[in-house]
Amino acid sequence: MPIATRHIGPAPLSAAAEQHMVPMRDGVELATDVYLPASPDRCPTVLVRLPYDKNSRYCFMEQIAAQFTARGYATVVQDVRGKFRSQGETEPFVTESDDGYDTIEWITQQQWSDAVVGMCGDSYFGFTQWAAVTSGHPALKAIVPRVTSMELAVVVPRWHPERIVTLYGAEYLADYWASRDIVYTPIDYDRRPVLEAFEEAFSASGSRSAAFDSCVPHPQPAEPYPRGHPFQAPPVATLHGVGWFDNLLGESMRDYTAMAAHLAWGPLTYLHADSIDHENNQLAHAPVQPENDHSTDDAALRRTVAHYVAPVLEFFDVFLKEEQPVEALPRVRWHLGHGGFRTSTSWPPPRAREMVLYLAEPESAVRDAHGGSLRAHQEAPADPPRAVRWTHDPRDLVPSVTGDPFSALREWVDESELQSRSDVLTFTAAPVSTPLDLAGPVRAELTVDSTAPGMHLFAKLFDVFPDGTAHMLVRGQAVLPPHGGGADVGPAEIDLGHTGYRIRPGHRLRLQLACSDFPHYLWHPGTEENPWLAARGRPSTQTLFLGGGLPGQVWITVLGTEE
Repeated sequence: MPIATRHIGPAPLSAAAEQHMVPMRDGVELATDVYLPASPDRCPTVLVRLPYDKNSRYCFMEQIAAQFTARGYATVVQDVRGKFRSQGETEPFVTESDDGYDTIEWITQQQWSDAVVGMCGDSYFGFTQWAAVTSGHPALKAIVPRVTSMELAVVVPRWHPERIVTLYGAEYLADYWASRDIVYTPIDYDRRPVLEAFEEAFSASGSRSAAFDSCVPHPQPAEPYPRGHPFQAPPVATLHGVGWFDNLLGESMRDYTAMAAHLAWGPLTYLHADSIDHENNQLAHAPVQPENDHSTDDAALRRTVAHYVAPVLEFFDVFLKEEQPVEALPRVRWHLGHGGFRTSTSWPPPRAREMVLYLAEPESAVRDAHGGSLRAHQEAPADPPRAVRWTHDPRDLVPSVTGDPFSALREWVDESELQSRSDVLTFTAAPVSTPLDLAGPVRAELTVDSTAPGMHLFAKLFDVFPDGTAHMLVRGQAVLPPHGGGADVGPAEIDLGHTGYRIRPGHRLRLQLACSDFPHYLWHPGTEENPWLAARGRPSTQTLFLGGGLPGQVWITVLGTEE
């Protein structure tokens, strides 16, 4: 049966904007919409540069622009090079620094511009902000990158023996960067080698992604910043936006941690952390019902836009218009899931502390969803080591249960049934009697081994509801080398990211461990083969050791009782 491919071209132009074809230094012209406030006075400009169609409902730029222009900002929205109505080659990352500079320069020459520019946007159009920063244009005064990373070009699927590749990242390159339009082609993830599934999709669509080919199966070096890393550029006021349920949270929080600690960037770095996923679905609405689906419901879209724009306007009023003092801005505004927004002078909040939960009863970890236990006190270090063994079978991989990793809260699936598999280890804490507020990083330190030449280890922390349903809060993964077992086994530390979330009375925490999460993540074949090219795979035995002084705990940052 032939593969059905769906092409999505540009939506109709907005009647509220005037489109210009803005020339870049090499003569390529980029399609650019200009929305102006009612007042004819010169004003600051908010610039958004994106690859997902500036006129699409998906990006809701017309609705966002209405909020900005009502506040007295011009709004400029541009299709990046090679996408939709813009000219040029379709390839991500490569020209965004120069194109960002040239677009800002064009803005400063317009009669409505006061030569002050801010940028905002999510994901790839968060990256275009960092690229513009590296250009050093003096008119760029503030940025608001959300649910993104300045290392986005490295996050995409560049396989290396020490990295776990996101297959949804590979599919993103294949769908979004194969042509000017978006090209959706189903991928048959049962095919081996996995690369053949993508080759089949390219053949069916009649288009091919140069960006995909630069990453798979033998990645080429990534050079997203030809002018140097953002930290080498003059610092710009930055409101760094993250989502606690965003699939890029780990990379995004690593950016923030580095920025906050940087001598030059730290004083200009602010954090806005919300209980949202990559697509701006909110925890309060999870799982999303039709009346809260901003992709189809107009009233829901208006609420989403208002929620989205409010902190951006507050930030720009300080750093673009200078109408409010810098002291009016909280250094950190963060959402405590099920507890509302809070402010702090830093992240984690000053009174946060680390709580350690120790893994216990390893022999029960593969028994059922409840598994072993998470305890506040470690067993005696002198006790002999105990172990639990399980099989990683490349022919029966642990499935990814969330349909779209970018929309985790849209479904916010119950994973308790998955946790009953014999190749999924779980450790569950006792129910809490009073609210337990998580506010900061989560990490696990474990002692594991494999009969294979290396292993993937996925660690996830869940909120287990009183009815037994289990919903993921944070996750992390790592490639671990074998150690040979016995007393010389080394510890493995996994960063599970950050969260702000209230564990309510009667709820429990659960740690889940597995060696696959497919097809969201590329498989480990159990051999030394390139997983893109491996055809069969080999089962391996994995071992988790506890006791005897070996590491086996999860570190969770919580608020003190005085909070």
